Amino acid sequence: MSYQTVQHYDATFNDKNLRLIASAKRLFWKVMIASSVTMYLRKWLLGVSQVTLIGVLALSGCTSEHSSEQGKQTPQEKESAATKPVHKEVGEASWYGPGFQGQETASGETFDQKKMTAAHPSLPMGTKAEVTNLENNKKVEVRINDRGPYAENRVIDLSSAAANKLKLKKDGTAQVKIEAKPAKKKSSTVQSGKTKKRPKRATLSKRQ
Repeated sequence: MSYQTVQHYDATFNDKNLRLIASAKRLFWKVMIASSVTMYLRKWLLGVSQVTLIGVLALSGCTSEHSSEQGKQTPQEKESAATKPVHKEVGEASWYGPGFQGQETASGETFDQKKMTAAHPSLPMGTKAEVTNLENNKKVEVRINDRGPYAENRVIDLSSAAANKLKLKKDGTAQVKIEAKPAKKKSSTVQSGKTKKRPKRATLSKRQ
């Protein structure tokens, strides 16, 4: 009877040991799995951070390079920007000449009908403007040195020489396109004549 009791006690003890060992194994594997997952996540996050940092640095480098390229314009690009038209206008042009030869213009200059000049209502004195006759596509560059025209629906008054270049003297008027360039600064009477008022004058045309 006592032999059987000893045997039963040993069996119970062994079952508990087995359960403890099994629990320890399960806990060990859980710890190992958790540790592996943690290491994997750390490596993944480190890789993502490196890739992000490289991307940010590359983007920053491209932006800096682009900014430096924009800041370093070639002389040709600067010249092109400086000569880009600042005023475009389409309308009817007329001309004036013989009756005003030798008279003072709004800029203070003496009018010479043989020079490539023109009168405009608002462009600054000294402005260079390219005028294109839209009826025959002929072009001429004039310098604004007077105010006018005062006739209704006209946008520019050309000197006799400029009108002759555009072949509009015969009809007296023509539809033109005006493209004005920036005026160079001058400390001459051209600048002082900007605000000078002069009496309105008639505009020459074929019918006048």
